[in-house]
Amino acid sequence: MDGDFKKEVIDRSIEDIKVEFDEEFDRNFERKAFFDEKEWPERKFDDGVGSLLQRTGGLRRSVRSRKQRGELVYSSSKPYAQIHNEGGEIRVTRKMKGYFWHKLKETEGKYQYKKNGEKRGNKRNRELSGKEEFYRAMALKKVGSTVKIPERRFIGTGRNTDRIIREITEQNFEDYLKRHPIIDK
Repeated sequence: MDGDFKKEVIDRSIEDIKVEFDEEFDRNFERKAFFDEKEWPERKFDDGVGSLLQRTGGLRRSVRSRKQRGELVYSSSKPYAQIHNEGGEIRVTRKMKGYFWHKLKETEGKYQYKKNGEKRGNKRNRELSGKEEFYRAMALKKVGSTVKIPERRFIGTGRNTDRIIREITEQNFEDYLKRHPIIDK
């Protein structure tokens, strides 16, 4: 009975939980939130390309799960996955500054001008102005200073994951008892 119980309840529950978590964690990218918790913080400026964690879909597609010694392990091949999932601080590097100087120069060349040389007051220029302000601030940060990245959790544990585990385990246990009734002799 012990082998049957382990296979039919524990192993089956872990597999069922894995399937459910895989779907729910993927759905967190659509919800822009961890289950029904508060939505992920917005970016400092909206560049019209979409949510930070949805831009290319690379992070979403990189999330993998595997069963390992009776546990579920989630991972990502993206080096920035952990900082976005947990939040934290990153150190400014010369490479980062170079990237933001490049983005600043790129943005400056996209403004629309009136015939008299003044910048137009249109929506596009206002959006560019917000980008330019952000890129300039980032480019002027000192190497070694830190930037706070807010938590945008897409995998992990919480009340919703606890509920899913409980429901699946209880259902598999009930199914097992139906197939293997306990008989008092």
